Amino acid sequence: MNTTAVLVTGATGYVGGRVVLRLIDAGYKVRATGRSLAKLKSRAWAKNAQVELVASDALDMESIKRAADGCWAAYYFVHSMNVSSPDFVETDRKAAENMAEAAKSVGLERIIYLGGLGYEDEFMSAHLRSRQEVGKILASGGIPVTCFRAPMILGSGSASFEMLRYLVDRLPIIITSRRVFTKSQPIAIRNVLVALVKCLEIKETIGETYDMGGPEILQYKDLINIYAEEAGLRKRIVIPTRWMTPRLASYIIHFITPIPRYLAEPLSAGLGNEMLVKDGGRLQKVIPQKMLTARETIRMALERMGQKVIKSSWMDAGAYKPPEWGRYNDAPYAGGAIEESWYDVTLKAPPETVWEPISKIGGDTGWYFANWLWDLRGFIDSLAGGYGRRRGRRHPVDIRTGDALDWWRVIDASPGKRLLLVAEMKAPGEATLEFRIEDMGGGLTKITQIASFLPRGLAGIIYWYAVWPMHFFIFRGMLNGIAKAAGAEVVEGPVEIKPPPHRRV
Repeated sequence: MNTTAVLVTGATGYVGGRVVLRLIDAGYKVRATGRSLAKLKSRAWAKNAQVELVASDALDMESIKRAADGCWAAYYFVHSMNVSSPDFVETDRKAAENMAEAAKSVGLERIIYLGGLGYEDEFMSAHLRSRQEVGKILASGGIPVTCFRAPMILGSGSASFEMLRYLVDRLPIIITSRRVFTKSQPIAIRNVLVALVKCLEIKETIGETYDMGGPEILQYKDLINIYAEEAGLRKRIVIPTRWMTPRLASYIIHFITPIPRYLAEPLSAGLGNEMLVKDGGRLQKVIPQKMLTARETIRMALERMGQKVIKSSWMDAGAYKPPEWGRYNDAPYAGGAIEESWYDVTLKAPPETVWEPISKIGGDTGWYFANWLWDLRGFIDSLAGGYGRRRGRRHPVDIRTGDALDWWRVIDASPGKRLLLVAEMKAPGEATLEFRIEDMGGGLTKITQIASFLPRGLAGIIYWYAVWPMHFFIFRGMLNGIAKAAGAEVVEGPVEIKPPPHRRV
């Protein structure tokens, strides 16, 4: 076994996060990289002695060179299909070019890439075409690339599985396109991970391309039926139509499920491409393993969700961008007029007791007061093309920096001290919501709840002053609800307080 580090790009993503765990278990040294060091530090494997964390951006040539320097192999899990990349094809192309150049510059021995299964024709979706283009670009740098071409990946937390789950859970009648009759070989995430990690030990995989696929040829309609059976639901009525385009389907998926439209459209379009293993099953001959059926995979995924054991999720990926104006160092007038509401309450309880209900906020727990108003705001956000409350939480108790939480993103989760959320909802401005926990001594703890908003134009100012009167009722109610959930006596408050003239980090 090579004792130098293996680079894992996209380590905070769904596949990348799981590969890091597998590499650790296999005894490899790992250099995990992503755009946000804070997000990397929040992962369960971050403090493992075999892991080194490095912040890098594939669109920044120098940063990816620094990340790759000193490594002997690299996994490439970078994908730009997110809301911050309107042209994911061009962004992925540039990122792949940078990786190919960086790999050649630092002398990597090999690159391992997970692409999409499909064969080029006039009907291939833009997403699959881009995935295959990335593989070719990586190989153009002269460093051998092992390319795994995967179909739909099933497993707890994967975007494909979550889309299937929510659609079947919520719709007894599913009106869809004729793409539900397209054949594919969906594969379990467990089988994907085995191949990705095992190939490091097998030299004959260097520079090779392998088709990946499960043991069955199925239609998407079959998956709908299998999921309904395994989840104990009545058989769903599937009505295929010719007029259901990927774009129209994306709006429906966005409204019914937590999957955003920018992700739902390429996933829906991809269902129209046959994803079948056509290389004679070469991968199974080189890396033999028990291939899980779709039913076995769905059953395991449902069990893991019931046990609340989800190692990574599609929601983990994406840009992590704390607002610059939220860093609390500039003069009040810098960057625009920031509107704020501050409320605090003092409780008779230690900080760790107070932190517990705060760490569970959102998702199924709710917001401790007037949940119907939060649901209404989420519904309006969904209509406007935002996430709404449909994303919920990755885990009902555990909360980490970088997590998605309803229409929020966790910017800082410091147990017993602070929870800072930035809004990812559709609004005429940028918003944050913060809970600060302060040990007052003598068994007392103060919670300070801060709502901050940077309006965009007149519409933003009108929006703030329209919702501002509601803060008096909602924030007081939330703080009382948190106190009740913590089983703590309210000593003083909740009361509105005046924001300080300068904000602090």
